[in-house]
Amino acid sequence: MAKTDPKTIAPVARIADGDVPRVIERMRAGERRAIASVITELERLSAAAPAILKALQPHLGHSLVIGFTGPPGAGKSTLVNALITQLRQQGRTVGVIAVDPSSPISGGAILGDRIRMTAALDDDGVFVRSLASRGYLGGLSPAAVRIIDALDGAGFDVVLLETVGTGQNEIDVAEVADIRVVIAAPGLGDDIQAMKSGLLEIADVIVVNKSDRPGAEQTLQQLVGALSIRATMAEKIPVLKTSAINGAGVPDLIATLNDLGGKVRKQEPVARRRRRARYLIARAASDIVAARIKSGGERGLAPLADAVLSGTMTPHDAAVRLLED
Repeated sequence: MAKTDPKTIAPVARIADGDVPRVIERMRAGERRAIASVITELERLSAAAPAILKALQPHLGHSLVIGFTGPPGAGKSTLVNALITQLRQQGRTVGVIAVDPSSPISGGAILGDRIRMTAALDDDGVFVRSLASRGYLGGLSPAAVRIIDALDGAGFDVVLLETVGTGQNEIDVAEVADIRVVIAAPGLGDDIQAMKSGLLEIADVIVVNKSDRPGAEQTLQQLVGALSIRATMAEKIPVLKTSAINGAGVPDLIATLNDLGGKVRKQEPVARRRRRARYLIARAASDIVAARIKSGGERGLAPLADAVLSGTMTPHDAAVRLLED
Protein backbone atom coordinates (compact mmCIF):
# COMPACT_ATOMS: atom_id res chain seq x y z
CA MET A 1 0.00 0.00 0.00
CA ALA A 2 1.30 3.43 -0.92
CA LYS A 3 2.00 5.87 1.88
CA THR A 4 -0.35 8.81 2.13
CA ASP A 5 0.16 11.96 4.15
CA PRO A 6 -2.78 12.10 6.62
CA LYS A 7 -2.88 15.87 6.16
CA THR A 8 -3.94 15.40 2.53
CA ILE A 9 -7.01 13.32 3.40
CA ALA A 10 -9.97 15.61 2.70
CA PRO A 11 -13.63 14.95 3.61
CA VAL A 12 -15.23 12.13 1.64
CA ALA A 13 -16.80 13.33 -1.61
CA ARG A 14 -19.60 11.83 -3.69
CA ILE A 15 -18.48 9.92 -6.79
CA ALA A 16 -20.01 10.60 -10.18
CA ASP A 17 -20.41 7.67 -12.57
CA GLY A 18 -17.82 9.07 -14.95
CA ASP A 19 -15.28 9.30 -12.14
CA VAL A 20 -15.57 5.65 -11.08
CA PRO A 21 -12.65 4.24 -13.17
CA ARG A 22 -10.30 6.96 -11.94
CA VAL A 23 -11.35 6.52 -8.31
CA ILE A 24 -10.89 2.74 -8.54
CA GLU A 25 -7.43 3.29 -9.98
CA ARG A 26 -6.53 5.61 -7.10
CA MET A 27 -7.96 3.13 -4.61
CA ARG A 28 -5.90 0.33 -6.12
CA ALA A 29 -2.83 2.54 -5.71
CA GLY A 30 -3.53 2.71 -1.97
CA GLU A 31 -4.92 6.25 -1.70
CA ARG A 32 -6.88 6.29 1.53
CA ARG A 33 -9.23 9.06 0.50
CA ALA A 34 -10.28 7.02 -2.54
CA ILE A 35 -10.80 3.90 -0.39
CA ALA A 36 -12.91 5.88 2.06
CA SER A 37 -14.97 7.41 -0.77
CA VAL A 38 -15.68 4.03 -2.37
CA ILE A 39 -16.66 2.50 0.97
CA THR A 40 -18.99 5.40 1.74
CA GLU A 41 -20.76 5.07 -1.62
CA LEU A 42 -21.17 1.32 -1.14
CA GLU A 43 -22.36 1.66 2.44
CA ARG A 44 -25.02 4.16 1.35
CA LEU A 45 -25.83 2.08 -1.74
CA SER A 46 -25.75 5.36 -3.63
CA ALA A 47 -26.47 5.91 -7.31
CA ALA A 48 -22.79 5.30 -8.04
CA ALA A 49 -22.67 1.98 -6.14
CA PRO A 50 -23.68 -0.32 -9.05
CA ALA A 51 -20.97 1.17 -11.29
CA ILE A 52 -18.41 0.85 -8.48
CA LEU A 53 -19.30 -2.79 -7.82
CA LYS A 54 -19.05 -3.58 -11.53
CA ALA A 55 -15.66 -1.86 -11.79
CA LEU A 56 -14.37 -3.80 -8.79
CA GLN A 57 -15.21 -7.24 -10.20
CA PRO A 58 -11.90 -7.87 -12.03
CA HIS A 59 -9.97 -7.11 -8.83
CA LEU A 60 -11.84 -9.34 -6.38
CA GLY A 61 -10.91 -12.68 -4.83
CA HIS A 62 -7.51 -11.74 -3.35
CA SER A 63 -8.39 -11.04 0.29
CA LEU A 64 -8.79 -13.69 2.97
CA VAL A 65 -11.87 -12.75 5.02
CA ILE A 66 -11.74 -13.75 8.69
CA GLY A 67 -14.87 -13.19 10.78
CA PHE A 68 -14.90 -12.76 14.56
CA THR A 69 -18.03 -13.22 16.64
CA GLY A 70 -19.00 -14.13 20.18
CA PRO A 71 -20.75 -12.74 23.26
CA PRO A 72 -20.31 -9.10 24.32
CA GLY A 73 -17.40 -8.73 26.74
CA ALA A 74 -15.28 -11.44 25.17
CA GLY A 75 -12.67 -8.90 24.06
CA LYS A 76 -13.18 -9.20 20.30
CA SER A 77 -11.91 -5.71 19.44
CA THR A 78 -8.83 -6.04 21.63
CA LEU A 79 -8.00 -9.42 20.13
CA VAL A 80 -8.46 -8.08 16.60
CA ASN A 81 -6.07 -5.27 17.49
CA ALA A 82 -3.47 -7.82 18.64
CA LEU A 83 -3.92 -9.77 15.41
CA ILE A 84 -3.43 -6.62 13.33
CA THR A 85 -0.04 -6.13 14.98
CA GLN A 86 1.01 -9.72 14.27
CA LEU A 87 -0.21 -9.64 10.67
CA ARG A 88 1.61 -6.37 9.99
CA GLN A 89 4.81 -7.86 11.39
CA GLN A 90 4.40 -10.59 8.77
CA GLY A 91 4.18 -7.90 6.10
CA ARG A 92 0.51 -8.34 5.28
CA THR A 93 -1.90 -5.47 4.72
CA VAL A 94 -5.09 -5.55 6.76
CA GLY A 95 -8.56 -4.18 6.24
CA VAL A 96 -10.91 -4.15 9.24
CA ILE A 97 -14.69 -3.88 9.38
CA ALA A 98 -15.94 -3.35 12.93
CA VAL A 99 -19.72 -3.69 13.20
CA ASP A 100 -21.37 -1.91 16.12
CA PRO A 101 -24.98 -2.33 17.27
CA SER A 102 -27.53 0.22 16.09
CA SER A 103 -29.98 1.91 18.41
CA PRO A 104 -33.47 0.40 17.99
CA ILE A 105 -34.88 3.91 18.45
CA SER A 106 -32.68 6.27 16.44
CA GLY A 107 -30.86 3.74 14.26
CA GLY A 108 -27.57 5.37 15.21
CA ALA A 109 -24.46 3.62 16.53
CA ILE A 110 -21.52 4.67 18.68
CA LEU A 111 -19.03 3.07 16.26
CA GLY A 112 -16.48 2.81 19.06
CA ASP A 113 -14.75 -0.49 18.31
CA ARG A 114 -12.03 1.26 16.34
CA ILE A 115 -11.01 3.16 19.50
CA ARG A 116 -9.56 -0.10 20.83
CA MET A 117 -7.70 -0.82 17.59
CA THR A 118 -4.61 1.25 18.29
CA ALA A 119 -2.47 -0.92 15.99
CA ALA A 120 -4.17 0.81 13.06
CA LEU A 121 -2.98 4.29 14.02
CA ASP A 122 -0.51 5.91 11.59
CA ASP A 123 -0.18 2.74 9.51
CA ASP A 124 -1.17 2.93 5.86
CA GLY A 125 -1.05 -0.87 5.71
CA VAL A 126 -4.21 -0.95 7.84
CA PHE A 127 -7.63 0.50 7.06
CA VAL A 128 -10.40 0.36 9.68
CA ARG A 129 -14.03 1.11 8.95
CA SER A 130 -16.74 1.07 11.62
CA LEU A 131 -20.20 0.11 10.48
CA ALA A 132 -23.63 0.08 12.12
CA SER A 133 -25.57 -3.20 12.14
CA ARG A 134 -28.73 -1.32 11.07
CA GLY A 135 -30.86 -3.62 13.19
CA TYR A 136 -30.05 -6.83 11.31
CA LEU A 137 -30.41 -9.65 13.84
CA GLY A 138 -27.67 -11.79 12.34
CA GLY A 139 -24.99 -9.33 13.46
CA LEU A 140 -24.26 -7.90 10.01
CA SER A 141 -25.87 -5.66 7.45
CA PRO A 142 -25.57 -6.23 3.67
CA ALA A 143 -23.34 -3.14 3.59
CA ALA A 144 -20.63 -5.21 5.30
CA VAL A 145 -20.39 -7.48 2.26
CA ARG A 146 -20.09 -4.54 -0.09
CA ILE A 147 -17.33 -3.08 2.08
CA ILE A 148 -15.52 -6.43 2.00
CA ASP A 149 -15.50 -6.08 -1.79
CA ALA A 150 -14.09 -2.56 -1.49
CA LEU A 151 -11.23 -3.67 0.77
CA ASP A 152 -10.62 -6.72 -1.40
CA GLY A 153 -10.54 -4.55 -4.50
CA ALA A 154 -8.14 -2.17 -2.77
CA GLY A 155 -5.68 -5.06 -2.46
CA PHE A 156 -5.66 -5.79 1.27
CA ASP A 157 -4.25 -9.24 2.00
CA VAL A 158 -6.57 -9.93 4.93
CA VAL A 159 -9.97 -8.51 5.88
CA LEU A 160 -10.92 -8.88 9.55
CA LEU A 161 -14.66 -8.67 10.15
CA GLU A 162 -15.81 -8.14 13.74
CA THR A 163 -19.53 -8.60 14.31
CA VAL A 164 -21.79 -7.03 16.92
CA GLY A 165 -21.64 -9.81 19.49
CA THR A 166 -25.24 -10.29 20.54
CA GLY A 167 -25.55 -14.02 21.15
CA GLN A 168 -26.20 -17.34 19.48
CA ASN A 169 -28.31 -15.89 16.66
CA GLU A 170 -25.41 -13.93 15.26
CA ILE A 171 -24.49 -16.38 12.53
CA ASP A 172 -24.54 -14.28 9.34
CA VAL A 173 -20.75 -14.24 9.57
CA ALA A 174 -20.87 -17.92 8.53
CA GLU A 175 -22.18 -16.87 5.11
CA VAL A 176 -19.72 -14.02 4.67
CA ALA A 177 -16.32 -15.01 6.09
CA ASP A 178 -13.83 -17.53 4.72
CA ILE A 179 -12.77 -18.40 8.28
CA ARG A 180 -15.06 -18.02 11.31
CA VAL A 181 -13.54 -17.39 14.75
CA VAL A 182 -15.84 -17.65 17.78
CA ILE A 183 -14.48 -15.84 20.84
CA ALA A 184 -15.48 -16.56 24.44
CA ALA A 185 -14.08 -15.46 27.80
CA PRO A 186 -14.23 -16.74 31.36
CA GLY A 187 -17.01 -15.42 33.54
CA LEU A 188 -19.62 -14.95 30.83
CA GLY A 189 -21.89 -17.60 32.36
CA ASP A 190 -25.12 -17.98 30.42
CA ASP A 191 -23.50 -16.58 27.27
CA ILE A 192 -21.28 -19.67 27.11
CA GLN A 193 -24.36 -21.89 27.40
CA ALA A 194 -26.01 -19.96 24.58
CA MET A 195 -22.93 -20.39 22.39
CA LYS A 196 -23.27 -24.17 22.66
CA SER A 197 -26.62 -24.05 20.87
CA GLY A 198 -25.68 -21.63 18.12
CA LEU A 199 -22.31 -20.08 17.51
CA LEU A 200 -20.27 -23.25 17.99
CA GLU A 201 -21.93 -24.76 14.96
CA ILE A 202 -20.40 -22.17 12.64
CA ALA A 203 -16.92 -22.01 14.19
CA ASP A 204 -13.71 -22.89 12.37
CA VAL A 205 -11.69 -21.80 15.42
CA ILE A 206 -12.79 -21.26 19.03
CA VAL A 207 -10.82 -18.88 21.22
CA VAL A 208 -11.05 -18.43 24.99
CA ASN A 209 -9.77 -14.88 25.33
CA LYS A 210 -8.77 -13.18 28.59
CA SER A 211 -7.01 -16.41 29.55
CA ASP A 212 -5.14 -14.56 32.31
CA ARG A 213 -8.39 -14.45 34.28
CA PRO A 214 -9.61 -17.12 36.71
CA GLY A 215 -11.85 -19.73 35.14
CA ALA A 216 -10.24 -19.68 31.70
CA GLU A 217 -9.33 -23.36 31.78
CA GLN A 218 -12.81 -24.28 32.98
CA THR A 219 -14.37 -22.30 30.13
CA LEU A 220 -12.07 -24.02 27.65
CA GLN A 221 -13.08 -27.44 28.98
CA GLN A 222 -16.76 -26.50 28.75
CA LEU A 223 -16.34 -25.62 25.10
CA VAL A 224 -14.29 -28.73 24.34
CA GLY A 225 -17.00 -30.77 26.04
CA ALA A 226 -19.69 -29.11 23.94
CA LEU A 227 -17.75 -29.97 20.80
CA SER A 228 -17.27 -33.59 21.90
CA ILE A 229 -21.02 -34.09 21.66
CA ARG A 230 -20.64 -33.59 17.93
CA ALA A 231 -17.82 -35.98 17.06
CA THR A 232 -17.19 -34.58 13.60
CA MET A 233 -16.81 -31.05 15.00
CA ALA A 234 -14.46 -32.13 17.79
CA GLU A 235 -11.99 -33.52 15.25
CA LYS A 236 -11.84 -30.38 13.14
CA ILE A 237 -12.16 -27.33 15.38
CA PRO A 238 -9.14 -26.10 17.38
CA VAL A 239 -9.87 -24.54 20.77
CA LEU A 240 -7.21 -22.03 21.83
CA LYS A 241 -6.53 -19.72 24.76
CA THR A 242 -5.36 -16.13 24.28
CA SER A 243 -4.84 -13.00 26.29
CA ALA A 244 -5.11 -10.07 23.91
CA ILE A 245 -3.78 -7.68 26.56
CA ASN A 246 -0.41 -9.39 27.04
CA GLY A 247 -0.24 -11.25 23.73
CA ALA A 248 -0.29 -14.77 25.20
CA GLY A 249 -1.53 -17.34 22.70
CA VAL A 250 -1.87 -14.81 19.86
CA PRO A 251 1.00 -16.33 17.80
CA ASP A 252 -0.69 -19.74 18.08
CA LEU A 253 -3.93 -18.21 16.83
CA ILE A 254 -2.09 -16.57 13.91
CA ALA A 255 -0.48 -19.92 13.05
CA THR A 256 -3.88 -21.62 13.09
CA LEU A 257 -5.40 -18.91 10.89
CA ASN A 258 -2.46 -19.18 8.48
CA ASP A 259 -3.01 -22.93 8.22
CA LEU A 260 -6.73 -22.55 7.59
CA GLY A 261 -6.08 -19.67 5.20
CA GLY A 262 -3.80 -21.85 3.11
CA LYS A 263 -6.62 -24.36 2.70
CA VAL A 264 -9.14 -21.64 1.89
CA ARG A 265 -6.92 -20.14 -0.81
CA LYS A 266 -6.92 -23.49 -2.61
CA GLN A 267 -10.62 -22.95 -3.28
CA GLU A 268 -11.78 -21.06 -6.33
CA PRO A 269 -12.17 -17.34 -5.45
CA VAL A 270 -15.46 -17.29 -7.37
CA ALA A 271 -16.85 -20.09 -5.20
CA ARG A 272 -15.96 -18.16 -2.04
CA ARG A 273 -17.57 -15.01 -3.38
CA ARG A 274 -20.66 -16.89 -4.56
CA ARG A 275 -21.51 -17.65 -0.92
CA ARG A 276 -21.52 -13.93 -0.16
CA ALA A 277 -23.66 -13.27 -3.24
CA ARG A 278 -26.24 -15.78 -2.02
CA TYR A 279 -26.29 -14.01 1.34
CA LEU A 280 -26.94 -10.64 -0.36
CA ILE A 281 -29.77 -12.09 -2.44
CA ALA A 282 -31.41 -13.66 0.61
CA ARG A 283 -31.11 -10.40 2.57
CA ALA A 284 -32.55 -8.38 -0.32
CA ALA A 285 -35.48 -10.79 -0.59
CA SER A 286 -36.08 -10.53 3.16
CA ASP A 287 -36.05 -6.74 2.96
CA ILE A 288 -38.54 -6.77 0.07
CA VAL A 289 -40.88 -9.05 2.01
CA ALA A 290 -40.63 -6.88 5.13
CA ALA A 291 -41.31 -3.72 3.11
CA ARG A 292 -44.32 -5.31 1.43
CA ILE A 293 -45.77 -6.40 4.78
CA LYS A 294 -45.18 -2.94 6.22
CA SER A 295 -46.79 -1.19 3.25
CA GLY A 296 -49.82 -3.46 3.52
CA GLY A 297 -50.41 -2.35 7.10
CA GLU A 298 -53.61 -3.26 8.85
CA ARG A 299 -55.51 -2.99 5.57
CA GLY A 300 -53.70 -5.99 4.14
CA LEU A 301 -53.12 -7.98 7.31
CA ALA A 302 -56.47 -7.59 9.09
CA PRO A 303 -58.66 -9.72 6.78
CA LEU A 304 -55.95 -12.36 6.52
CA ALA A 305 -55.61 -12.47 10.31
CA ASP A 306 -59.38 -12.95 10.59
CA ALA A 307 -59.23 -15.79 8.07
CA VAL A 308 -56.49 -17.51 10.08
CA LEU A 309 -58.47 -17.06 13.32
CA SER A 310 -61.59 -18.53 11.74
CA GLY A 311 -59.68 -21.53 10.45
CA THR A 312 -60.49 -20.87 6.79
CA MET A 313 -56.85 -20.17 5.98
CA THR A 314 -53.53 -21.40 7.32
CA PRO A 315 -50.79 -18.89 8.29
CA HIS A 316 -48.72 -20.22 5.38
CA ASP A 317 -51.51 -19.61 2.88
CA ALA A 318 -52.11 -16.18 4.36
CA ALA A 319 -48.45 -15.28 3.93
CA VAL A 320 -48.52 -16.46 0.30
CA ARG A 321 -51.65 -14.39 -0.34
CA LEU A 322 -50.05 -11.31 1.22
CA LEU A 323 -47.01 -11.60 -1.01
CA GLU A 324 -49.11 -12.16 -4.12
CA ASP A 325 -51.21 -9.04 -3.62
